[in-house]
Amino acid sequence: MESGGGYTPPGVDDFKWDPWFPDLAWLSWLNKPSAQAIIAAALIIVLWLVASRNLKIQPSKGQFFAEYVYEFVRNGIARDILHSDFRKFLPYLLGLFSFLLINNWFGEFFLFMYPTFSNVGYAYGLALLSWLVYVGAGFKKWGFGGFLKRSLIPEGVPGYLLPIVIPLEFLATFITRPITLALRLFANLFAGHLVVLVFVVGGGFLLTYANNAFYNVAGGVSLLFSLIILLLELFIGALQAYIFTVLTAQYVSSSIAEAH
Repeated sequence: MESGGGYTPPGVDDFKWDPWFPDLAWLSWLNKPSAQAIIAAALIIVLWLVASRNLKIQPSKGQFFAEYVYEFVRNGIARDILHSDFRKFLPYLLGLFSFLLINNWFGEFFLFMYPTFSNVGYAYGLALLSWLVYVGAGFKKWGFGGFLKRSLIPEGVPGYLLPIVIPLEFLATFITRPITLALRLFANLFAGHLVVLVFVVGGGFLLTYANNAFYNVAGGVSLLFSLIILLLELFIGALQAYIFTVLTAQYVSSSIAEAH
């Protein structure tokens, strides 16, 4: 809202957060998104530690929910994609899915109302971590030279095409995969939250507009519609957590697969 009473639409500046302690050098990095990431990590550790203790044959509601999430990642992602190698990567995939889901749903939780990964830096950081798991698994199984050869030289490619194919495969393996993994997550969370901001801020402005009943009604409808968008964002947040985890598992599978 401008000082003159005009309307300032939401934009990129609404996704920028100042540090909470700018005068403390060792805490100058702490702002709302970083605090959310820390809170989400702590929640995941506590929740899974609690969920893994005192397990009963007849599960409680909490144990049933934890087992459902675990089996969803174990059977629906890890085992289906990684097959016999899934146990080695299941802890990372489960933690990854949980971390993504909680941070994405922070955008609909009233204490936060901001999805952490609508800040592209956090999306890049998580994509880089998954990329390190992906290439690390390949290097561990095939060795440095063996993984590079399998990644950069597809079977059946004629020798005269290798000067073209090798740079393209290098870009695909080591550059574009982490970038596209991050941007897919960021773009969906950023766009969804921006839409919510437009309906909430615009609706609030119209609702309080003086001497115009049509604007007031439109503002009320806009605010009601924003609630529907929030519910949709819950689904989008879960979907993006699933897609990111599935792609990570597929990348790891491609790096350790016997068939080349």
